[in-house]
Amino acid sequence: MRKPRGNQTWAVGIFGRGVIATCIIACAPPQVPVSAASRTADWKTTGGEPGNTHYSYLDQINRLNVSQLQVAWTYHTGDADTARHTQIQATPIVIDGVLYSTTPALNVVALRADAGTLIWRFDPFAGRQRATHVNRGVAYWSDGNQRRVFFTAGRRLYSLDATNGQPDHAFGDSGSIDLSDGLGRDVSDTDVLATSPGIVYQDILIQGTRVGEGEGAAPGDIRAYDVRSGKIRWTFHTIPHPGEFGSETWPADAWRTAGGANSWAGLSLDVVRGIVFVPTGSSTPDFYGGARHGRDLFANTLLALDARTGQRIWHFQTVHHDLWDRDLPAAPNLLTITRDKKIINAVAQITKSGFVFLFERQTGAPLFPIEERPVPPSDLKGEIAWPTQPAPVKPAPFARQSMTEADLDDLFPSTRAALAERFRNLRHDAFFAPPSRNGTVVLPGFDGGGEWGGSAVDRLTGVIYVNASDVPWIAAMRDTAPSSPSKPRRTKAPYDFAGYERWRDSAGYPAIKPPWGTLSAIDLNSGDYRWRIPLGEHPELSARGITGTGAEQYGGPIVTAGGLVFIAATSDEKFRAFDKDTGKLMWETTLPAAGYATPNTYMVNGKQYVVIAAGGGKLGTKSGDAYVAFALP
Repeated sequence: MRKPRGNQTWAVGIFGRGVIATCIIACAPPQVPVSAASRTADWKTTGGEPGNTHYSYLDQINRLNVSQLQVAWTYHTGDADTARHTQIQATPIVIDGVLYSTTPALNVVALRADAGTLIWRFDPFAGRQRATHVNRGVAYWSDGNQRRVFFTAGRRLYSLDATNGQPDHAFGDSGSIDLSDGLGRDVSDTDVLATSPGIVYQDILIQGTRVGEGEGAAPGDIRAYDVRSGKIRWTFHTIPHPGEFGSETWPADAWRTAGGANSWAGLSLDVVRGIVFVPTGSSTPDFYGGARHGRDLFANTLLALDARTGQRIWHFQTVHHDLWDRDLPAAPNLLTITRDKKIINAVAQITKSGFVFLFERQTGAPLFPIEERPVPPSDLKGEIAWPTQPAPVKPAPFARQSMTEADLDDLFPSTRAALAERFRNLRHDAFFAPPSRNGTVVLPGFDGGGEWGGSAVDRLTGVIYVNASDVPWIAAMRDTAPSSPSKPRRTKAPYDFAGYERWRDSAGYPAIKPPWGTLSAIDLNSGDYRWRIPLGEHPELSARGITGTGAEQYGGPIVTAGGLVFIAATSDEKFRAFDKDTGKLMWETTLPAAGYATPNTYMVNGKQYVVIAAGGGKLGTKSGDAYVAFALP
């Protein structure tokens, strides 16, 4: 039996692309750093700052002492429910020594960030039915003595007084607004909510939404709300209305009925230029586009909008006429890179497919060539797959994008014959092969590749750190059942999606050879890889000497001036720190439950902390209710 080796640094050659040497780059100048001697340092948005860098200038915790980290405090929310697979996917924010975040039951809590003790707690569902979706954090705004925390639960967006957790009654309807209002059509019978927080620019809150994925879904309009009143200040139609740019990429009148093209993954903001960067998802229904022939702008698009007005500045569509649920899964990262000794302001967008698209921030000019590559047609009646899809020439993909029979998992020889038999019956002819009635291999799977945990960028070097799941899924379609009086037909499409299926062997492991999860460091100045390592273990396999397999992941990394990359994300319940230059494991600990969230780091009273939500609940793991903070003794 093959036994992958443990924490070894891998070059991109493991994916058939040749060994890439470590290179030396010119460092872009940083913004004003936060000295390690400072008494406080905040983590102001879920991405660390409006540009979503996941970066901290703090270096009190560094390569030399990270092995001494210990638990500084733990806060238990008390509302986890393993039977309902509750989770905490939130990254806390920390402002002036107070940590704000959410719980499995969608309460908001404010904690003393140096002690983990409760200051206040707000339950939006007191006395009414509780929503069951996840929440990935909150947003913050202040002006003089006014301090507000914004968060979403169910259909409602709340404004809370940050000092006491009480609703701001001047905002909307006694402290909250309905996210379904202002969409221009009746969406009362479909989902409209938000899992990721909005982003604040001056006195407006710019907010995306999560909507349904089938026929009849709500449109994914981007709205900007007045932070004081809750009134809509501007709207951008991601499914263009007549006369708007991009309307010709849809059938006539699609704007009346088409849904999706929404931004559920979070937003990034260039405060200096007043540009908000909006990643969008697919149009609906996700897997059959017979009623939406065309490219479908602005689905699957990175949008650059004027944050003051909502006017489009530029856009780039990463998937045309999406049939694979290839939503842009994370807020993009703003960074600077160096080319020919010139500093360039850039924006990097990761994808579920394993691509990193890199653009000049103000114009949208690609910073590496992007090719339109031919892809196969659909074999479903009524479907017209777009004939090409964009792919950046560099960097190389950070996850595998196709597989052959030789790639089938062989850790357990007894399962391989069944895998091979099914593989031969599945459609696997090319990357971006459309869904089919027999089933099509989708690699990376529907959750990525890149996912909502996002990536981190080092402000000093232009290196991006991105983790990825490397697990195949199956996209199978079935004929829509005929309508009858007892079971009226709910769809006009001739096909229904058969359901989300991770392709696993009979032992429960991914059908492809390891690694099943990785962490990569990519130099975006050159597009070359610095290192790639497997991330995560399966303890039952490790006990048999099978290590270095990696694991499926949810949650992302942060990077610090102390030379460290911190990440949890894996089902083995570990929280780890790696050397950012080499990928060497420097520290790990076991959490009370898996940390399917992105951590943060901050300083209070001269002490640096790193905090992670240990909420579990995915991939069959137990649910947890803890926020755990670590610090040096």
